[in-house]
Amino acid sequence: MSRFVLISPDRDFERRVRSATAGMSGSLQCLQAEQHPDGPNELLGQLPGEPPEVLILGPGLDLADTLKHAAVLDLQHPEISVVLAAEQTPELVLAAMRSGVRDILSPAADVQAIRAIVERSSLAAAGRRRGLAANAAEAPGKGPGGRIIAVMSPKGGVGKTTLATNLAVGLGKVAPMGVVIVDLDLQFGDVASGLLLDPEHTITDAVFGAASQDSMVLKTYLALHSAGIYALCSPKDPVEMDRITAEHVGNLLQQLRQEFQYVVVDTAPGLGEHVLAALDQATDAVWVCGMDVPSIRGLRTGFHILNELGLLPASRHVVLNMADGRSGLSVPDVEATIGVPVDVTVPRSRTLPFSTNKGVPLLQDGRRDVAAKALRQLVDRFKPNGQEQKHPKPQGRAAVQ
Repeated sequence: MSRFVLISPDRDFERRVRSATAGMSGSLQCLQAEQHPDGPNELLGQLPGEPPEVLILGPGLDLADTLKHAAVLDLQHPEISVVLAAEQTPELVLAAMRSGVRDILSPAADVQAIRAIVERSSLAAAGRRRGLAANAAEAPGKGPGGRIIAVMSPKGGVGKTTLATNLAVGLGKVAPMGVVIVDLDLQFGDVASGLLLDPEHTITDAVFGAASQDSMVLKTYLALHSAGIYALCSPKDPVEMDRITAEHVGNLLQQLRQEFQYVVVDTAPGLGEHVLAALDQATDAVWVCGMDVPSIRGLRTGFHILNELGLLPASRHVVLNMADGRSGLSVPDVEATIGVPVDVTVPRSRTLPFSTNKGVPLLQDGRRDVAAKALRQLVDRFKPNGQEQKHPKPQGRAAVQ
C-alpha cells in the first residue's frame, strides 16, 4: 500500500517530500502530472492496494481544479487526509476548509515542516478510520473523540506540571503525533520551560479569530516537541488571562479532542473558572497530591466541592507525588483522609526535579530512576487496552481532621 501519494509536476518539491517521508512507516507514490485524474475512482485505480492515508496535491496544479477534486474526495473518501501545497492567503484558507482540505503546506517548505504536516495528517486519517469508538465508550456523555486528561491539584507546589509533561511524553510513545499538552495555567504556566520550548504562538492565539472556528488553522499554532508531541503553551503576558473565558477553554478542548488521541491539560492550582471548564470537558482527571497536610486537606476539600457541583469525571486517577516514608504519613493514612484509593505512588527522587529544571522530562530522557517506573505506571493507565486497577476500600487513620 502507498501510504502517502503526491500529485505534482514539481520535481524539487517531490524530492523534499521523499526526504520528509523517508523512514516513516509506509511508502510514497508520486504521480508526475500537471492536472488531476478525472475523479477519485480514477485516481485510486492507479494506486495498488488500499486507499492512501495522505494525499498531497500540488504545487503546479490548477488551484480551482484542485479544490474541486478535494471536495469530491472528502465526500467519497473522508478517511483520506488531503494536504494542499500552495501559498496561503485568507481566501485560500477559507476555500480549502470548505473543500475538506486538512492542511496547507507552503511549496517552499523545508523537509522538517513537510514531515510534521504529513505525520499530523496521517494521524488524523488514522483517527477517522478507527473512529476512536473505544475512547468514546470510556467516557459516555462526553461525545466522540480523543481522551481529555485534566491534571489537577487544589494546591500548588506538588509537581503537577512535571507529571503532566511526563504523562504527555509517555503517551507520545503510545500514539506518536497523537498527543497535545495544553498549559491552562494562564498566568504562571511552566509547560514551555518544562519542555524547553520557545513557542511562537500561545493559547491566546488559539482561542481567538480563525483558529477558534477552524481546526486546520488551530493546528498551525501548536508547537512541535522533539518527543513527537504537540504543545499549546500559556500566554507570555499573564494579563492576557483576563481575555480568555471558560467558554473559550471549552471550545478549544472540543476542537483538540477531534484531532488528537490524547489531550493532556495542565491546569492551574485551585478551582477557578478555567479549571472548571476543563473538568466539564474532561474524560479523565489525574489528581496530584503531595505528602503534606495542606495538600491532603486541599484534595479532600476539592473532591467534596466538585462532587457537589457534579464535575467529578468518572475516570479518576490519584497520584501521590514525592512520597517519602520519613514524612510521618503513610499511603494508607492519605487514602483514609481523602476517602479514595491512591492509584500511583511516585517516590521522592533527586533526578525528577533535575530533569524538570533541564527541560527534558524523565520519560524522554530514559534515565533509570525510582520515579520513572511509577510514571510509566501512570501512562499505562491510559493505553487503549489498559485496565484500571481495582482497590480495596481505603484503610487506616485519617491524617487530617
